[in-house]
Amino acid sequence: MQSITLEQFNGYLQGQGKSRYDICNLDWQVNLGEHWLLLGANGAGKSALTAALVGEAKCESGKRISSINKLMLVSSDSHKQLLAQELEHEKHTLVKDLIFTGHSNNDELLAQLIELFKFSSLLNRHFRDLSTGETRKLLLIKALSSHSELAVLDEPFDGLDVQSCQQLNKILIELSHTITFVFVLNRLDEIPSFITHYGYVNQGCLLHTLAKPDSEQLSDLLKLLHLEHTSLDVPSPDTEQEQKAFTGNTLVKLSNAKVSYSDVSIFKNLNWTIKKHQHWQLSGANGSGKTCLLNLITGDNPQCYNNDIEVFGFKRGTGESIWDIKQHIGFISNALHMDYRVSISALNTVVSGFYDSIGLYQKPSDAQINIAKQWLAFIGLSDKQNTSFTQLSYGDQRMLLIVRAMVKHPTLLILDEPCLGLDEANRQRVLLLIEKICAANTSTVIYVNHHAADKIKGIENYLKMEDFH
Repeated sequence: MQSITLEQFNGYLQGQGKSRYDICNLDWQVNLGEHWLLLGANGAGKSALTAALVGEAKCESGKRISSINKLMLVSSDSHKQLLAQELEHEKHTLVKDLIFTGHSNNDELLAQLIELFKFSSLLNRHFRDLSTGETRKLLLIKALSSHSELAVLDEPFDGLDVQSCQQLNKILIELSHTITFVFVLNRLDEIPSFITHYGYVNQGCLLHTLAKPDSEQLSDLLKLLHLEHTSLDVPSPDTEQEQKAFTGNTLVKLSNAKVSYSDVSIFKNLNWTIKKHQHWQLSGANGSGKTCLLNLITGDNPQCYNNDIEVFGFKRGTGESIWDIKQHIGFISNALHMDYRVSISALNTVVSGFYDSIGLYQKPSDAQINIAKQWLAFIGLSDKQNTSFTQLSYGDQRMLLIVRAMVKHPTLLILDEPCLGLDEANRQRVLLLIEKICAANTSTVIYVNHHAADKIKGIENYLKMEDFH
């Protein structure tokens, strides 16, 4: 039987810069026809183990034996690599050029995937103009249509709207008869029904494996993922910055807002007024314009100057600086995570939130450092305060960027799918934290989320992007 076998494998996955993720004494065999799910907390080493499986990890001792040749890996690193390659070119790449390279246009599976994800209308769009969910779909289309024998899917559902998740699950079930899948998932409600083998990972080690477990065995394995919520209070704001807080009642006002690319309308006729302490949830399918709308508010979309927008008392395009706006905003999004590629410590990553910078270029006050340390304690990362951001796992990085957005208790806190890449324990911790912020009215919250299970108590206002197409 064709398989990949790792015997007493010791090595590491090379990350950004000098970062490395160790793999210890790994004994693991994956046979064609099996379907694996790796479970474990953020930073446990799940992605490193899958890298070893597909031959992308450095082997220091032990061996990897494979009789499977056609392999494919989809992960957040795949997204980063594709983005880095794109940024090296002055000319923007079209989506169709990325999809059809190496493919016949008559490829039946490729055509099916394009239809399934409603990608036909996006083929002539620039890759850089895709939303987070659309980019994830692009990676999945390329991977699943590559006729691989084994595919590793690291958080494949992240960033997808509800309908797209259902569509992906359907196609995965169909393909499971011909492709061996290895999944890394954090949300237990996303586990595909055809999984045959489970593995629990901690500190770069595969500690437990189960083949076709019964319900009691699986329940015992899932208990290993349980972690009590933090009982710490939300840290207080910096008194100096608190004095600079915006005192008006209307934070944002958009009148007949619209965004289009290459004559394709993303949304139009959008009117939205956000009052202080009026918390909102923003919803819509992938590509409906949620992030575009948020970028109009933050000033990160140049079309903000072609629209009638008032933010914190400033009418856009009347001489205000972007920092006049950003000083009142805390922000987390997938795009920010992709852009945050600096090698500074975990502590300084949080401190950078006081200055709205990617990296830290000013000397913080003692008070700001102490507040940042309190936030690290809140998310359980005090022991990693001196670790470089780039050396941390995706989930730990995400937690840092979330509290970076919150550290200055901004007037407006924008959370664009904050829970992407978080394990169950950290996801619950973040949801609880957002609820605390809404209840205390320390910030006005705009929250983007695709999952009904992640509903926030205290958010009572809803904006649906489909109403503006």
